[in-house]
Amino acid sequence: MMVRRILLLAAAAVSAMAVVVAPASAAGACSVDWGSLPKAADGAASGNLTNIRSGRQECYDRLVFDLSGENSGYFVQYVDEVQEEGSGRPVALRGEGKLQVVVRAPAYDSNGNPTYTFADRAELVNVTGYDTFRQVAWAGSFEGQTTVGLGVRARLPFRVFTLPGRVVVDVAHQW
Repeated sequence: MMVRRILLLAAAAVSAMAVVVAPASAAGACSVDWGSLPKAADGAASGNLTNIRSGRQECYDRLVFDLSGENSGYFVQYVDEVQEEGSGRPVALRGEGKLQVVVRAPAYDSNGNPTYTFADRAELVNVTGYDTFRQVAWAGSFEGQTTVGLGVRARLPFRVFTLPGRVVVDVAHQW
């Protein structure tokens, strides 16, 4: 009886330690070293913007720009206010942080026909329930580049990279 009681207490202690350790190791898995300074890559578009989509990951929210060509340059930075291409009018965005995302690919073909269309310029993709993203809004496509405003919860670290036919923007959930 006494041995059984000792085994039960030992099992309970091990279980309690696992509960305490698990969140700390999960938080460590989400550490990032991306920073929040502007990120850029040279490159002219070899195609057009065809779609914008988003996704939720364990440690970050992701915005993907799909292109008809292989490569594209980009410039992404935090700004006080995202402005529309051409007119300079402010783009209203929810969130404490505002990322201006410029992809060097037009959203129109050589005849001026749209290659990317949307139902609502203020809500390009639905980011309801995301940890970091608050809003994705259209800021225009002009002179071979497309600009989107990305409203985020706060000024958080982000990274930008390209894959064949894509520009990817990840914004971390925390520092």
